Amino acid sequence: MWRPVRGRTGGFTYIGLVIMIAIMGVMLAATGEVWHTAQQREKERELLFVGDQFRQAIDEYFEHTPGQEQRYPVNLEDLLKDQRYPSTQRYLRKIYRDPVSGSESWGLIKGANGEIYGVHSLSEEEPIKKGNFSIADQNFKGKTKYADWVFMHVPGQRRAGSAQR
Repeated sequence: MWRPVRGRTGGFTYIGLVIMIAIMGVMLAATGEVWHTAQQREKERELLFVGDQFRQAIDEYFEHTPGQEQRYPVNLEDLLKDQRYPSTQRYLRKIYRDPVSGSESWGLIKGANGEIYGVHSLSEEEPIKKGNFSIADQNFKGKTKYADWVFMHVPGQRRAGSAQR
């Protein structure tokens, strides 16, 4: 009976396969991290867009108040259909979801009479973007969580820099 001689090379294929699987695992982990970062950056861009839409809607609601005394909306639904006019006045197409948290709820900046001056995300996550904001969003520079990104109406400041992204 003839038997092949194995010698010392029997385990090298197995070790090579284990090393190759380990390298593939590291590469997949790095790819996953890049993908996660790209997704978070996209959510940030969407939050900046949606927040600006809310800011502009509050601006329009405030500026189009009938009569002499300008008013802010009392709830976000007022931005969908302004009840102060006999004809339909809309400042938003829909109440957007928070792109970072995925929630329909927004943090509201309210005045003494319950009027809404601005909105912000309720997310406590740390943003990737720390600088290079549009003129309207300059106060977001260096903020440590998305909840600090407040999209607020400032009387006299109408859409300054909102097109820059």
